Amino acid sequence: MRASPTSSAAEATPTAAKPTGRERLRSVGQWALVIALLLGVRAFTHRGIAEGAAPSLVGRDLDGKGVTLADFRGKPVLVHFWATWCGVCEAESGTLDALARDHAMVTVATDSGQAAEIRAGMQKRGLGFPVVVDADGAIARAWGVHAFPTSFFVGPDQAIRFAETGFTSGPGFRARLWLAGR
Repeated sequence: MRASPTSSAAEATPTAAKPTGRERLRSVGQWALVIALLLGVRAFTHRGIAEGAAPSLVGRDLDGKGVTLADFRGKPVLVHFWATWCGVCEAESGTLDALARDHAMVTVATDSGQAAEIRAGMQKRGLGFPVVVDADGAIARAWGVHAFPTSFFVGPDQAIRFAETGFTSGPGFRARLWLAGR
């Protein structure tokens, strides 16, 4: 007797084997390793970073006008450290430009040259967010910044509520600013 085509195809199709206890344990171990690695990177980039009361921030913007963190007392503010040579910083720049339209912010361009160079790069990319020039990195050192980008979300009382290194999305920036203002 001859088998029908459908019955032999069904018989030939292997069924998915359920993972064994050993395979599940290996999967859990791999996820634990990934999480530990991510937490380790975060701890490394946050070492020595400012906490509590925000350090002094006194500098000059691209037009030479004085800027201080005290200018923002009474409202939540984003203090964002970036560099012109940082690819992640460039990826965030459009988000920062949009954020600057409706939130208090001061960005600090660290180790990125003088005002004229920074301004030319921003004009080339159509950006207009506020920038303090930190040509020698002194402001970044005072805040404990050694990874770019680094963002501080400072509350109305000038206390640091959150600090993040690396890429942050628009909703991430906005949510932290909202929480910093509470």
